[in-house]
Amino acid sequence: MPGTSGTRRTPRGLETRSRILDSAAKLFYVKGVNATTLDDVRLASSTSKSQLYNHFEDKLALIHAVIDVRSKFVLAREEQRLRGVKTLTGLRRWRDALVQANSLQDGSYGCALGAMSIELSDNDEQSRQALNTSFDAWLRMLVETLTRLRVLGVLAEDADPQRLGTGLLAALQGGYVLAQNAHSSEPMAVALDMALDHIESFARS
Repeated sequence: MPGTSGTRRTPRGLETRSRILDSAAKLFYVKGVNATTLDDVRLASSTSKSQLYNHFEDKLALIHAVIDVRSKFVLAREEQRLRGVKTLTGLRRWRDALVQANSLQDGSYGCALGAMSIELSDNDEQSRQALNTSFDAWLRMLVETLTRLRVLGVLAEDADPQRLGTGLLAALQGGYVLAQNAHSSEPMAVALDMALDHIESFARS
């Protein structure tokens, strides 16, 4: 089991580790990675210093664990939403779910993975690689979805799933940033709509 010693964790120990990770993930998302201290995490998770350091030797170890947990959550969510998309209407529903979730917090905070990438990618290579792997997996899901639409005859043969998927993911992440600054999901909605409009220009008539 994960931990500083590599020893096997008890159920109580695993629960404590999970509580620390959950608290850290929420603080990193709302407050930011750099602005969050280990004391903040300790207080939020109701753990002692010895408990926290028993599971994570330092803040960087905690950051890496949060990236892993957040990545698994986001990718599982996206896999569930995209795997059944077989029409352009289904792709629009995927867009609607993302915009609706973003609007519930008035555009604040942005994408959990994107926000960490902005803070960490130029400062910690391990974090950059882990986040890049997650974005590659996210892009792969979009490319697979667009490829499926082309195979089903929804999109024309000259549609390039790789290029279209890259543009769609870029529009999504850029939309998150603009929505965060505007405290409104409207910029995100516009960015995604323009990317989807471009994809729909390849629709078979």
